[in-house]
Amino acid sequence: MKFLVIAQDLRVSGTSAGMGRRSLLAKLRQVYPEAVIDVYYIIHRDTEDDLGILPVNNLTKYIVKTKRPFYITFINWFYWRLFHVSLNERFIHKQYAKFIASINYEIYDHILITSSGTGHETILATYNLPILNHATLIFHDPYPLAWYVGANKTPSNLDLFRLKRAIEVVEHSKSCASTAKFMSHDLQHLFASKKKFHTLPHQFDASVFDLSNTSQVRKKSKKISISYHGALMYGRNLENLLLAYECLINENPLYNEQTEFIIRAKGDGLKDLKERFNDVSNIQILDTLNFSNSYNEQVYESDIVVILENGPLYCNILVGKAAFLAAHNKPVLCVSPEKSELRTIIKDDEFLADMNDIEDIKTKLRTLINNRMISNEFICPFGDYFSNEKFKEMLDNVLFERS
Repeated sequence: MKFLVIAQDLRVSGTSAGMGRRSLLAKLRQVYPEAVIDVYYIIHRDTEDDLGILPVNNLTKYIVKTKRPFYITFINWFYWRLFHVSLNERFIHKQYAKFIASINYEIYDHILITSSGTGHETILATYNLPILNHATLIFHDPYPLAWYVGANKTPSNLDLFRLKRAIEVVEHSKSCASTAKFMSHDLQHLFASKKKFHTLPHQFDASVFDLSNTSQVRKKSKKISISYHGALMYGRNLENLLLAYECLINENPLYNEQTEFIIRAKGDGLKDLKERFNDVSNIQILDTLNFSNSYNEQVYESDIVVILENGPLYCNILVGKAAFLAAHNKPVLCVSPEKSELRTIIKDDEFLADMNDIEDIKTKLRTLINNRMISNEFICPFGDYFSNEKFKEMLDNVLFERS
């Protein structure tokens, strides 16, 4: 069996898309060990990505030049207003399309085209290319961005232009998938798709990362260390979590003495949170780390790891951290809206807290701390959802169009 994978992000740090796509290649190798896996990596700027450790047969890296000529930008000012077509975006997609069109796709049994970021250039660039009819499109995030739950962005005329092109691309693809069940449901309807959107969740495999750098790992200073590493965006509510924790340490001297909360985050509202909790010594809001250091700190120094889902009412994406944490059998506190992807995966309510209810967060956090005080046993909040067996089942549903 021969696989062609077109990827847009294989970075080793700073992006859940990169971690997920690298791990997808590792899992693909594990469930189809004899397969030929060829990767075409299309990026808009050169980065050092440890591509040599990826378990693939061939990898071709191509850097797209996306800087638009002045005349394109100038003409677009008039063209957009007359025809509601963005020449700026068409130019960028054509740069990707030129390279994709040069690939000899006919020698492969299966073609996976994966998106990353909010632009989805690799997917949209296949418009009117012969490869599209044979390709499975895998959406990492909702597209256009205005339909990203929690984005707080009103759809514009440009978003409607983007949506129209996405509908046309999806219509002519062989099959489609996304990384979350709710997102697959939403995109199937948003794109008016007559074909089923399958689900192929994020994966994590440590073998495709160099995790030897531990120079910035912070050793825990209390018996129980709670941590959140990640971004603050799309309605993720860190403030309610910290307020709940502050209540716990104020009410119980044992928690004040034996627990700490380590935050390594970036994004909206972080400055205000630093000022609000500056006098709470148990809460440390620190700089973010590269992936190797972040991995080692969470795996070896954290006792309870927090996941913040998007909100405040609905989360239709699967956060990349879920697969990473599932591989290490740690207690997880998932702070979620009422309707979310992880609520369909995690069956034990002990690991789920309502992001809008400080008392509920407080109760769940207290239970996890108490349990961890007396036991370090392995915990499996996610069941077998991220197992190799489950991955192969879901992958085969996509490849062979099973219900």
